Amino acid sequence: MARKKRQNPFSKEAIKKSLRVFQFIKPFKVPFIIGFIVLLVSTVAMLAFPRILGNLMDAAKSSSDQEVNYFIQLLIGLFFVIGISAFLRIYLFGIVAHKSLALLKNKTYEHLISSPMSFFSQRRVGELSSRISADISLLQETFTITIAELIRQIITIPVGLFFLFYISSRLTLFIVAVIPIIALIGVFFGKFIKKLSVTAQDDITESNKVVDETLHGIASVKAYANEFFELVRYKRSIDQSVATSIKRAKWRGLFIGVIMFVAGSALMAIVWYGLHMVQLNEADPTKGITIGELLQFALYAAFIGVSFGGTAELFSQLQKSIGATESLMDILEENTEDIALTKPNEIKIEGNLSFKNVNFSYPSRRDIEVLKDISFDVEKGKLLAFVGPSGSGKSTIAALIFGFYKPNEGEVLIDYKNLSEYHLSEIRSQMALVPQEVMLFGGTIKENIEYGKPGASDDEIFEAAKQANALEFIENFPDKFETIVGDRGIQLSGGQKQRVAIARAILRNPSILVLDEATSALDSENERLVQEALERLMKGRTSIVIAHRLSTIKNADSIIVLDNGKIKEKGTHVELLKKDDGIYKNLSTIQLAAV
Repeated sequence: MARKKRQNPFSKEAIKKSLRVFQFIKPFKVPFIIGFIVLLVSTVAMLAFPRILGNLMDAAKSSSDQEVNYFIQLLIGLFFVIGISAFLRIYLFGIVAHKSLALLKNKTYEHLISSPMSFFSQRRVGELSSRISADISLLQETFTITIAELIRQIITIPVGLFFLFYISSRLTLFIVAVIPIIALIGVFFGKFIKKLSVTAQDDITESNKVVDETLHGIASVKAYANEFFELVRYKRSIDQSVATSIKRAKWRGLFIGVIMFVAGSALMAIVWYGLHMVQLNEADPTKGITIGELLQFALYAAFIGVSFGGTAELFSQLQKSIGATESLMDILEENTEDIALTKPNEIKIEGNLSFKNVNFSYPSRRDIEVLKDISFDVEKGKLLAFVGPSGSGKSTIAALIFGFYKPNEGEVLIDYKNLSEYHLSEIRSQMALVPQEVMLFGGTIKENIEYGKPGASDDEIFEAAKQANALEFIENFPDKFETIVGDRGIQLSGGQKQRVAIARAILRNPSILVLDEATSALDSENERLVQEALERLMKGRTSIVIAHRLSTIKNADSIIVLDNGKIKEKGTHVELLKKDDGIYKNLSTIQLAAV
């Protein structure tokens, strides 16, 4: 998928979108406001330091020990306030940052799992995983450090300039002349650093995609001995990321080096000119400044210089954060399904299913019509089978039954009501799917079966496994139901995974059951065991079977033959075999000949 062209991170639209992230701070506004007040106190305390220290220097030269001791005690108290406020600021902003980002993570994850299948068909899992991990981690630094430091600099610069003018307007004008030079340097370097920061973040996402795809398809990687190919692909993405990061480090280093040189040179010029004014003060106090005032001036100038230099780095960090926030907000702006994120209300449907003149194209391929004027009816408790060549639309019908997609035209009816009239969570809770390629979670066999009915008792899980013919192999494992199946069920064979999936469906006790070529990849013995379990599962409920082996659907109440998205034939097994030159009859002949 091509990278989305990013807009200027400080454009009105980008800032408006990024500010939406502060909605996640709102629930924690009390510690945020207290932290902000503490930040103000610590900043004011730091700005008072040069003033008091300068007064101490002048007092040491011309006053009594009592006044010197007073300023020393004042400085100790000042540092106590700075220390306490630093602790409170870091602690309070830490609470706000971690809790608000946890809320953002939960919200993003909630949005992802609520997204329709059309969203996932256009996004890569590696990219989405990176967004919810890398991008949010980037925001953590912004919330804990960058925002607080930016506020500090915004306060420090104007207050510091005020004191500089108060101490010596002539010396201040000398400094102000240097500021445009620093600003121009910041603008010059900033555009390169910003561009490279965004690219570096995208490169990290790209390398994460490679890892995700490789690990998800590890069986194919090893079967084709393509470890070297994947290593080269990953190394290429890492090398690109490293090259971009090094380039960014070069520009950042050059920027900071130039800023330090310019700022240091400016400071030395200020000291030189300030010493000249101290000499003038000794001759005529109305024309110069004291040594204490020079120290104050130098410290305030240093504060402002550090603030200006740090501001450029802070804005660079903000640019990265805005880019990350923009990506997250793009995800949160995507439409979601109308599903319940709590336990759905329990409804009971009879299981009558109808398609009325359904036409369908996938959102990513609107020009290709997958289903064309499909109509059929299945009464409750009946078995309807679909057969036909690959790409004829069989699995698409299953996807429409579950409401993964909406028809372009026509209706999908359940109990004579349009599917759109049901709450998706409620209607899906009355359905079960046993696919050809079963995806098991990485936990135990028990957890995978229980997924069909969270909170089911051990007796219910045991009975479901028994009916699914799964008890035999489960009992042979040392840990029995507590056996870890591994990522995507890698520790189990194909037949064992199918039987776990059937046990899950049995536990769910659905009104409508969809079997998507559930036995096509199994050997004869596993097929027999799985078929026995499926017959128990289908008994008394509406069943939709997408079949590859015609022997498994001989007893279907009705069989529909699909070809190129259209219904070509319809009838029972016996009726379809009587059609001369029929597609079903030809398929049957081919399969018998292959036996």
